[in-house]
Amino acid sequence: MKHFLKLLNFEFNRFFKMYLVLIGLTIVLQLAGSIYEGFQYVDMAREMMQGNMLTMAEYASEYGPMSIYHFIKTGWFLGPVAIAVVSLLIYSLFIWYRDWYGKNTFAYRLLMLPVSRMSIFFAKVLTIFLCVLGLVALQYVLLHLEHMILARIVPGPLFMELPIAALLTYDFLVILYPPTFFEFLIYYGAGLLFLIVNSTMILLERSYRLKGIILVVIYGAVSFIILLAPLLINDKLGGYFFPFEIFLIELGIALMIGIGSIVLSRLLLNHKVRV
Repeated sequence: MKHFLKLLNFEFNRFFKMYLVLIGLTIVLQLAGSIYEGFQYVDMAREMMQGNMLTMAEYASEYGPMSIYHFIKTGWFLGPVAIAVVSLLIYSLFIWYRDWYGKNTFAYRLLMLPVSRMSIFFAKVLTIFLCVLGLVALQYVLLHLEHMILARIVPGPLFMELPIAALLTYDFLVILYPPTFFEFLIYYGAGLLFLIVNSTMILLERSYRLKGIILVVIYGAVSFIILLAPLLINDKLGGYFFPFEIFLIELGIALMIGIGSIVLSRLLLNHKVRV
């Protein structure tokens, strides 16, 4: 465990500067965006009220009040989220390939460490997963700050108080912050499974090079089809299975795919991967 934690810390430190950039970018853009959107709404409302001789209550009734929900649908909010998602997806590839394509073949030294090679595998997967959880936690804090900023800028009659707990049931936020434990297992378990399968596909390519690309496509497609099959079958049967039964079936399949990927990755790391 001590060696694994050292590897995990090492992998996180390699990503730390980029991670700080993502955090800083998210904080600056979203907080600046909440200030901008708040003042823009107030300016627009004042012009409309002056032009149409409306009170704040009348304007809010006719055109709708401002709320945090309106802000999360703007580019100020969605842009940083999209950048973070794309960056982490790219890094899930880069975390492996930079060991082969750096100035020195660092993969050779990494794989020659006196530790289990699967410790390297899990350290890389867990680094990405923990970074995702960190950004999700940061976003939760930012939602509260953005709500406070908007509430300060927008006059009371023009602002609709929306509890953050209620906000988390809208759009994609319900995926980031699942309302139940089972949904948490589904969404974040699927994310962890993606990282495991993704790492296995990279190791297939590193083991067989050109042939490996074909194996990657086949392996990825088969895993996706198998995972999706129960949902498609249940839909064809007109909802024959109860939701909880589907959950258990999907969980079982996901565990088989995950365990299968881990076993395959172990074989590849110990016997096939070339540096």
